[in-house]
Amino acid sequence: MPDLVWIYTQMLRIREFEERVKRTFEEHPGVIRGHTHLADGAEASIVGSLAALREDDQVLATYRCHGYPLALGTDPKAMMAEIYGRKDGLCGGYGGSMHLADVERGFLGTSGIVGQGIPHAAGAAYAAQIRGKGQVVLSFFGDGATKQGAFHETLNIASLWKLPIVFVMENNNYNVVTRSEQEDANAAAGEPLAVKAKAHSMPGETVDGGDPLEVYEVVSKAVERARAGEGPTLVESLVYRLSAHGNIIAPPGVPLHFPEHEAITVFGNLEEYEAARRGDPVPRFRAKLVTDGTLSAEDADRIADEARAEMQGAVDFGLESPFPAAEAATDYVYA
Repeated sequence: MPDLVWIYTQMLRIREFEERVKRTFEEHPGVIRGHTHLADGAEASIVGSLAALREDDQVLATYRCHGYPLALGTDPKAMMAEIYGRKDGLCGGYGGSMHLADVERGFLGTSGIVGQGIPHAAGAAYAAQIRGKGQVVLSFFGDGATKQGAFHETLNIASLWKLPIVFVMENNNYNVVTRSEQEDANAAAGEPLAVKAKAHSMPGETVDGGDPLEVYEVVSKAVERARAGEGPTLVESLVYRLSAHGNIIAPPGVPLHFPEHEAITVFGNLEEYEAARRGDPVPRFRAKLVTDGTLSAEDADRIADEARAEMQGAVDFGLESPFPAAEAATDYVYA
């Protein structure tokens, strides 16, 4: 059984970090440049999955990536400075929101290209297989990535070579502004997207991504299967992102901002969105821990206060961090 208080704490830390990123657009216009994507609503899936890993295991994710390194132990101050494009950022300000990496903590990186991290994760798993130390790789991606050739090609070779990898598809119901059932035959037919695993001769499981313990149970079994040399598993984690796909890139002089969720702005379905809010995994897990006596209400509130203070400190650090020197623009550039 994983540490339930640790799970709750990491879920809160991720939520508070995402809230501070979103608020930056309103409180500090122009500080964040370019696209930013939040994972509020997916905290239980992220933390429940990562709780199944050893310290020497590795992770790759998508551009909706803030939560994974946070739960793996990355300094939120360095992450916020990176998102602000500052010199003290996790990657020196070169990567920004969509390209975080912390190799020392096993977080090998992300990509702004849909599905692009999946073959990279297989490469890391192949290296782990060669090392022979029992390491496992988790590959996180969204449901939209399952339409990419990289998804099918990688699952095929991972199954063929019995690579020590677990593919975690976080199905958040929407591909930008398009509902999943409008784009995927499985979704339209009412089948779980995990059925795609059958085409590649591996197990496929669908879990409630709002329940970190259910996610942990399924992912931990898949991790142990991979660690034992039995090959990959595809896990479909059903989540609901509570923010819009990403911020709006505004014309010059107009601040970037986050719009309302697509359920409201595109489909006019306020009822769907309000139902998702009622099922928010963070207060849902808090209620479980308080009800079963794992945490007192006072301790739960204290953890929340600490998370808020920590992430406000990350904002302050990021704002105070200097920009990279102009001459550093050509560093890490190769011809």
